[in-house]
Amino acid sequence: MDRRSFLRNSTLGAGAAAAASTLAAPAYAQGKRTLTMVTSWPRGFAVLDDAATYLEQMVGEMSDGMLTIDKKAPGELVGALEVFDAVSSGQADMYHSADYYFINNHPGYAYFTAVPFGGTAQEVTNWYYHGGGEELHDELGLIFNMKGLNAGNSGSQSGGWFRNEITSADDFNGLKFRMPGLGGKVLGELGASVQNIPGGELYQALSSGALDGLEWVGPMADERAGFQEVAKIYYTAGFHEPGSALSANVNLDVWEGLTAQQQHILRYASMATTHYQLAETLANNGAALARLQSQGVKTLQFPDDVWDAFGAASKKVMDENMGDELFAKIRNSFETSMANSASWIGKSDAYYVEQRVRVLGG
Repeated sequence: MDRRSFLRNSTLGAGAAAAASTLAAPAYAQGKRTLTMVTSWPRGFAVLDDAATYLEQMVGEMSDGMLTIDKKAPGELVGALEVFDAVSSGQADMYHSADYYFINNHPGYAYFTAVPFGGTAQEVTNWYYHGGGEELHDELGLIFNMKGLNAGNSGSQSGGWFRNEITSADDFNGLKFRMPGLGGKVLGELGASVQNIPGGELYQALSSGALDGLEWVGPMADERAGFQEVAKIYYTAGFHEPGSALSANVNLDVWEGLTAQQQHILRYASMATTHYQLAETLANNGAALARLQSQGVKTLQFPDDVWDAFGAASKKVMDENMGDELFAKIRNSFETSMANSASWIGKSDAYYVEQRVRVLGG
């Protein structure tokens, strides 16, 4: 059975072959197996390393210690943005990262983190597990020798930290700003000098003036990173990541060398990580935002004409990639699923919250 057939027939089929001898084979000891997982997050990084750590713990607990993960922070084996190539080549067994860091490998990877004006966390999860997203993640992974796993979601991410208020789209012209993925390309269309800097380097870049602003995650993660110490303007809603997923992609040769039980453990531990991380973030963002405001942070929303500029630039950026057949396939699948989800959510959850605020306030 070739890999394409393997993933088309089942994302959880029994292992077909052991890892090639040229790859970094998982460690074995008395029937136990350890997978080396490189990550893009410094140890202790709020939300993101929390998710990687939870995944590590869940795999060990679910397997009763027979399958374990050896988690590596950036610099311990490879750099934060080198994890994709390390797993693709077999230097590491799996990674935990945000796939939109790797749109230079293929723009379709943006959809497995977040795209401008894309889905909320629930809409992304709906698509991944019930709208064909997981299968498309696997189809994309075939190109790079990887099996895709969704392993985290931080929910809606903030618009970012700025030294000065944004009063019009022209204020982005020449602004040195950190934003990865297709959202960064959108700001580039508005004239920003966009940089993709690993999370562990952001505080220094902002405090030194190498950056004029940045987006990271949300109040909980941003507070722990300390951005409030070097910038005081915080836009709480952003166009770029309304529901940001994380991935724990596995080298395909390694995946195929796992037993069916081990594959199930990795997949369901990844699913659990997604729900755990989203709950952790949403449960803590409100209190963290209040603490930020108590430290002099001014919270704002972008003006409507700035949102309009985001929208026009987003359409241009998204349409530029439609010449790629797989990107178009992924985009069409995602947007169909998102529209289906929104048709109910808008008439139920969204309307209920609107009425709850109207009736009870707050």
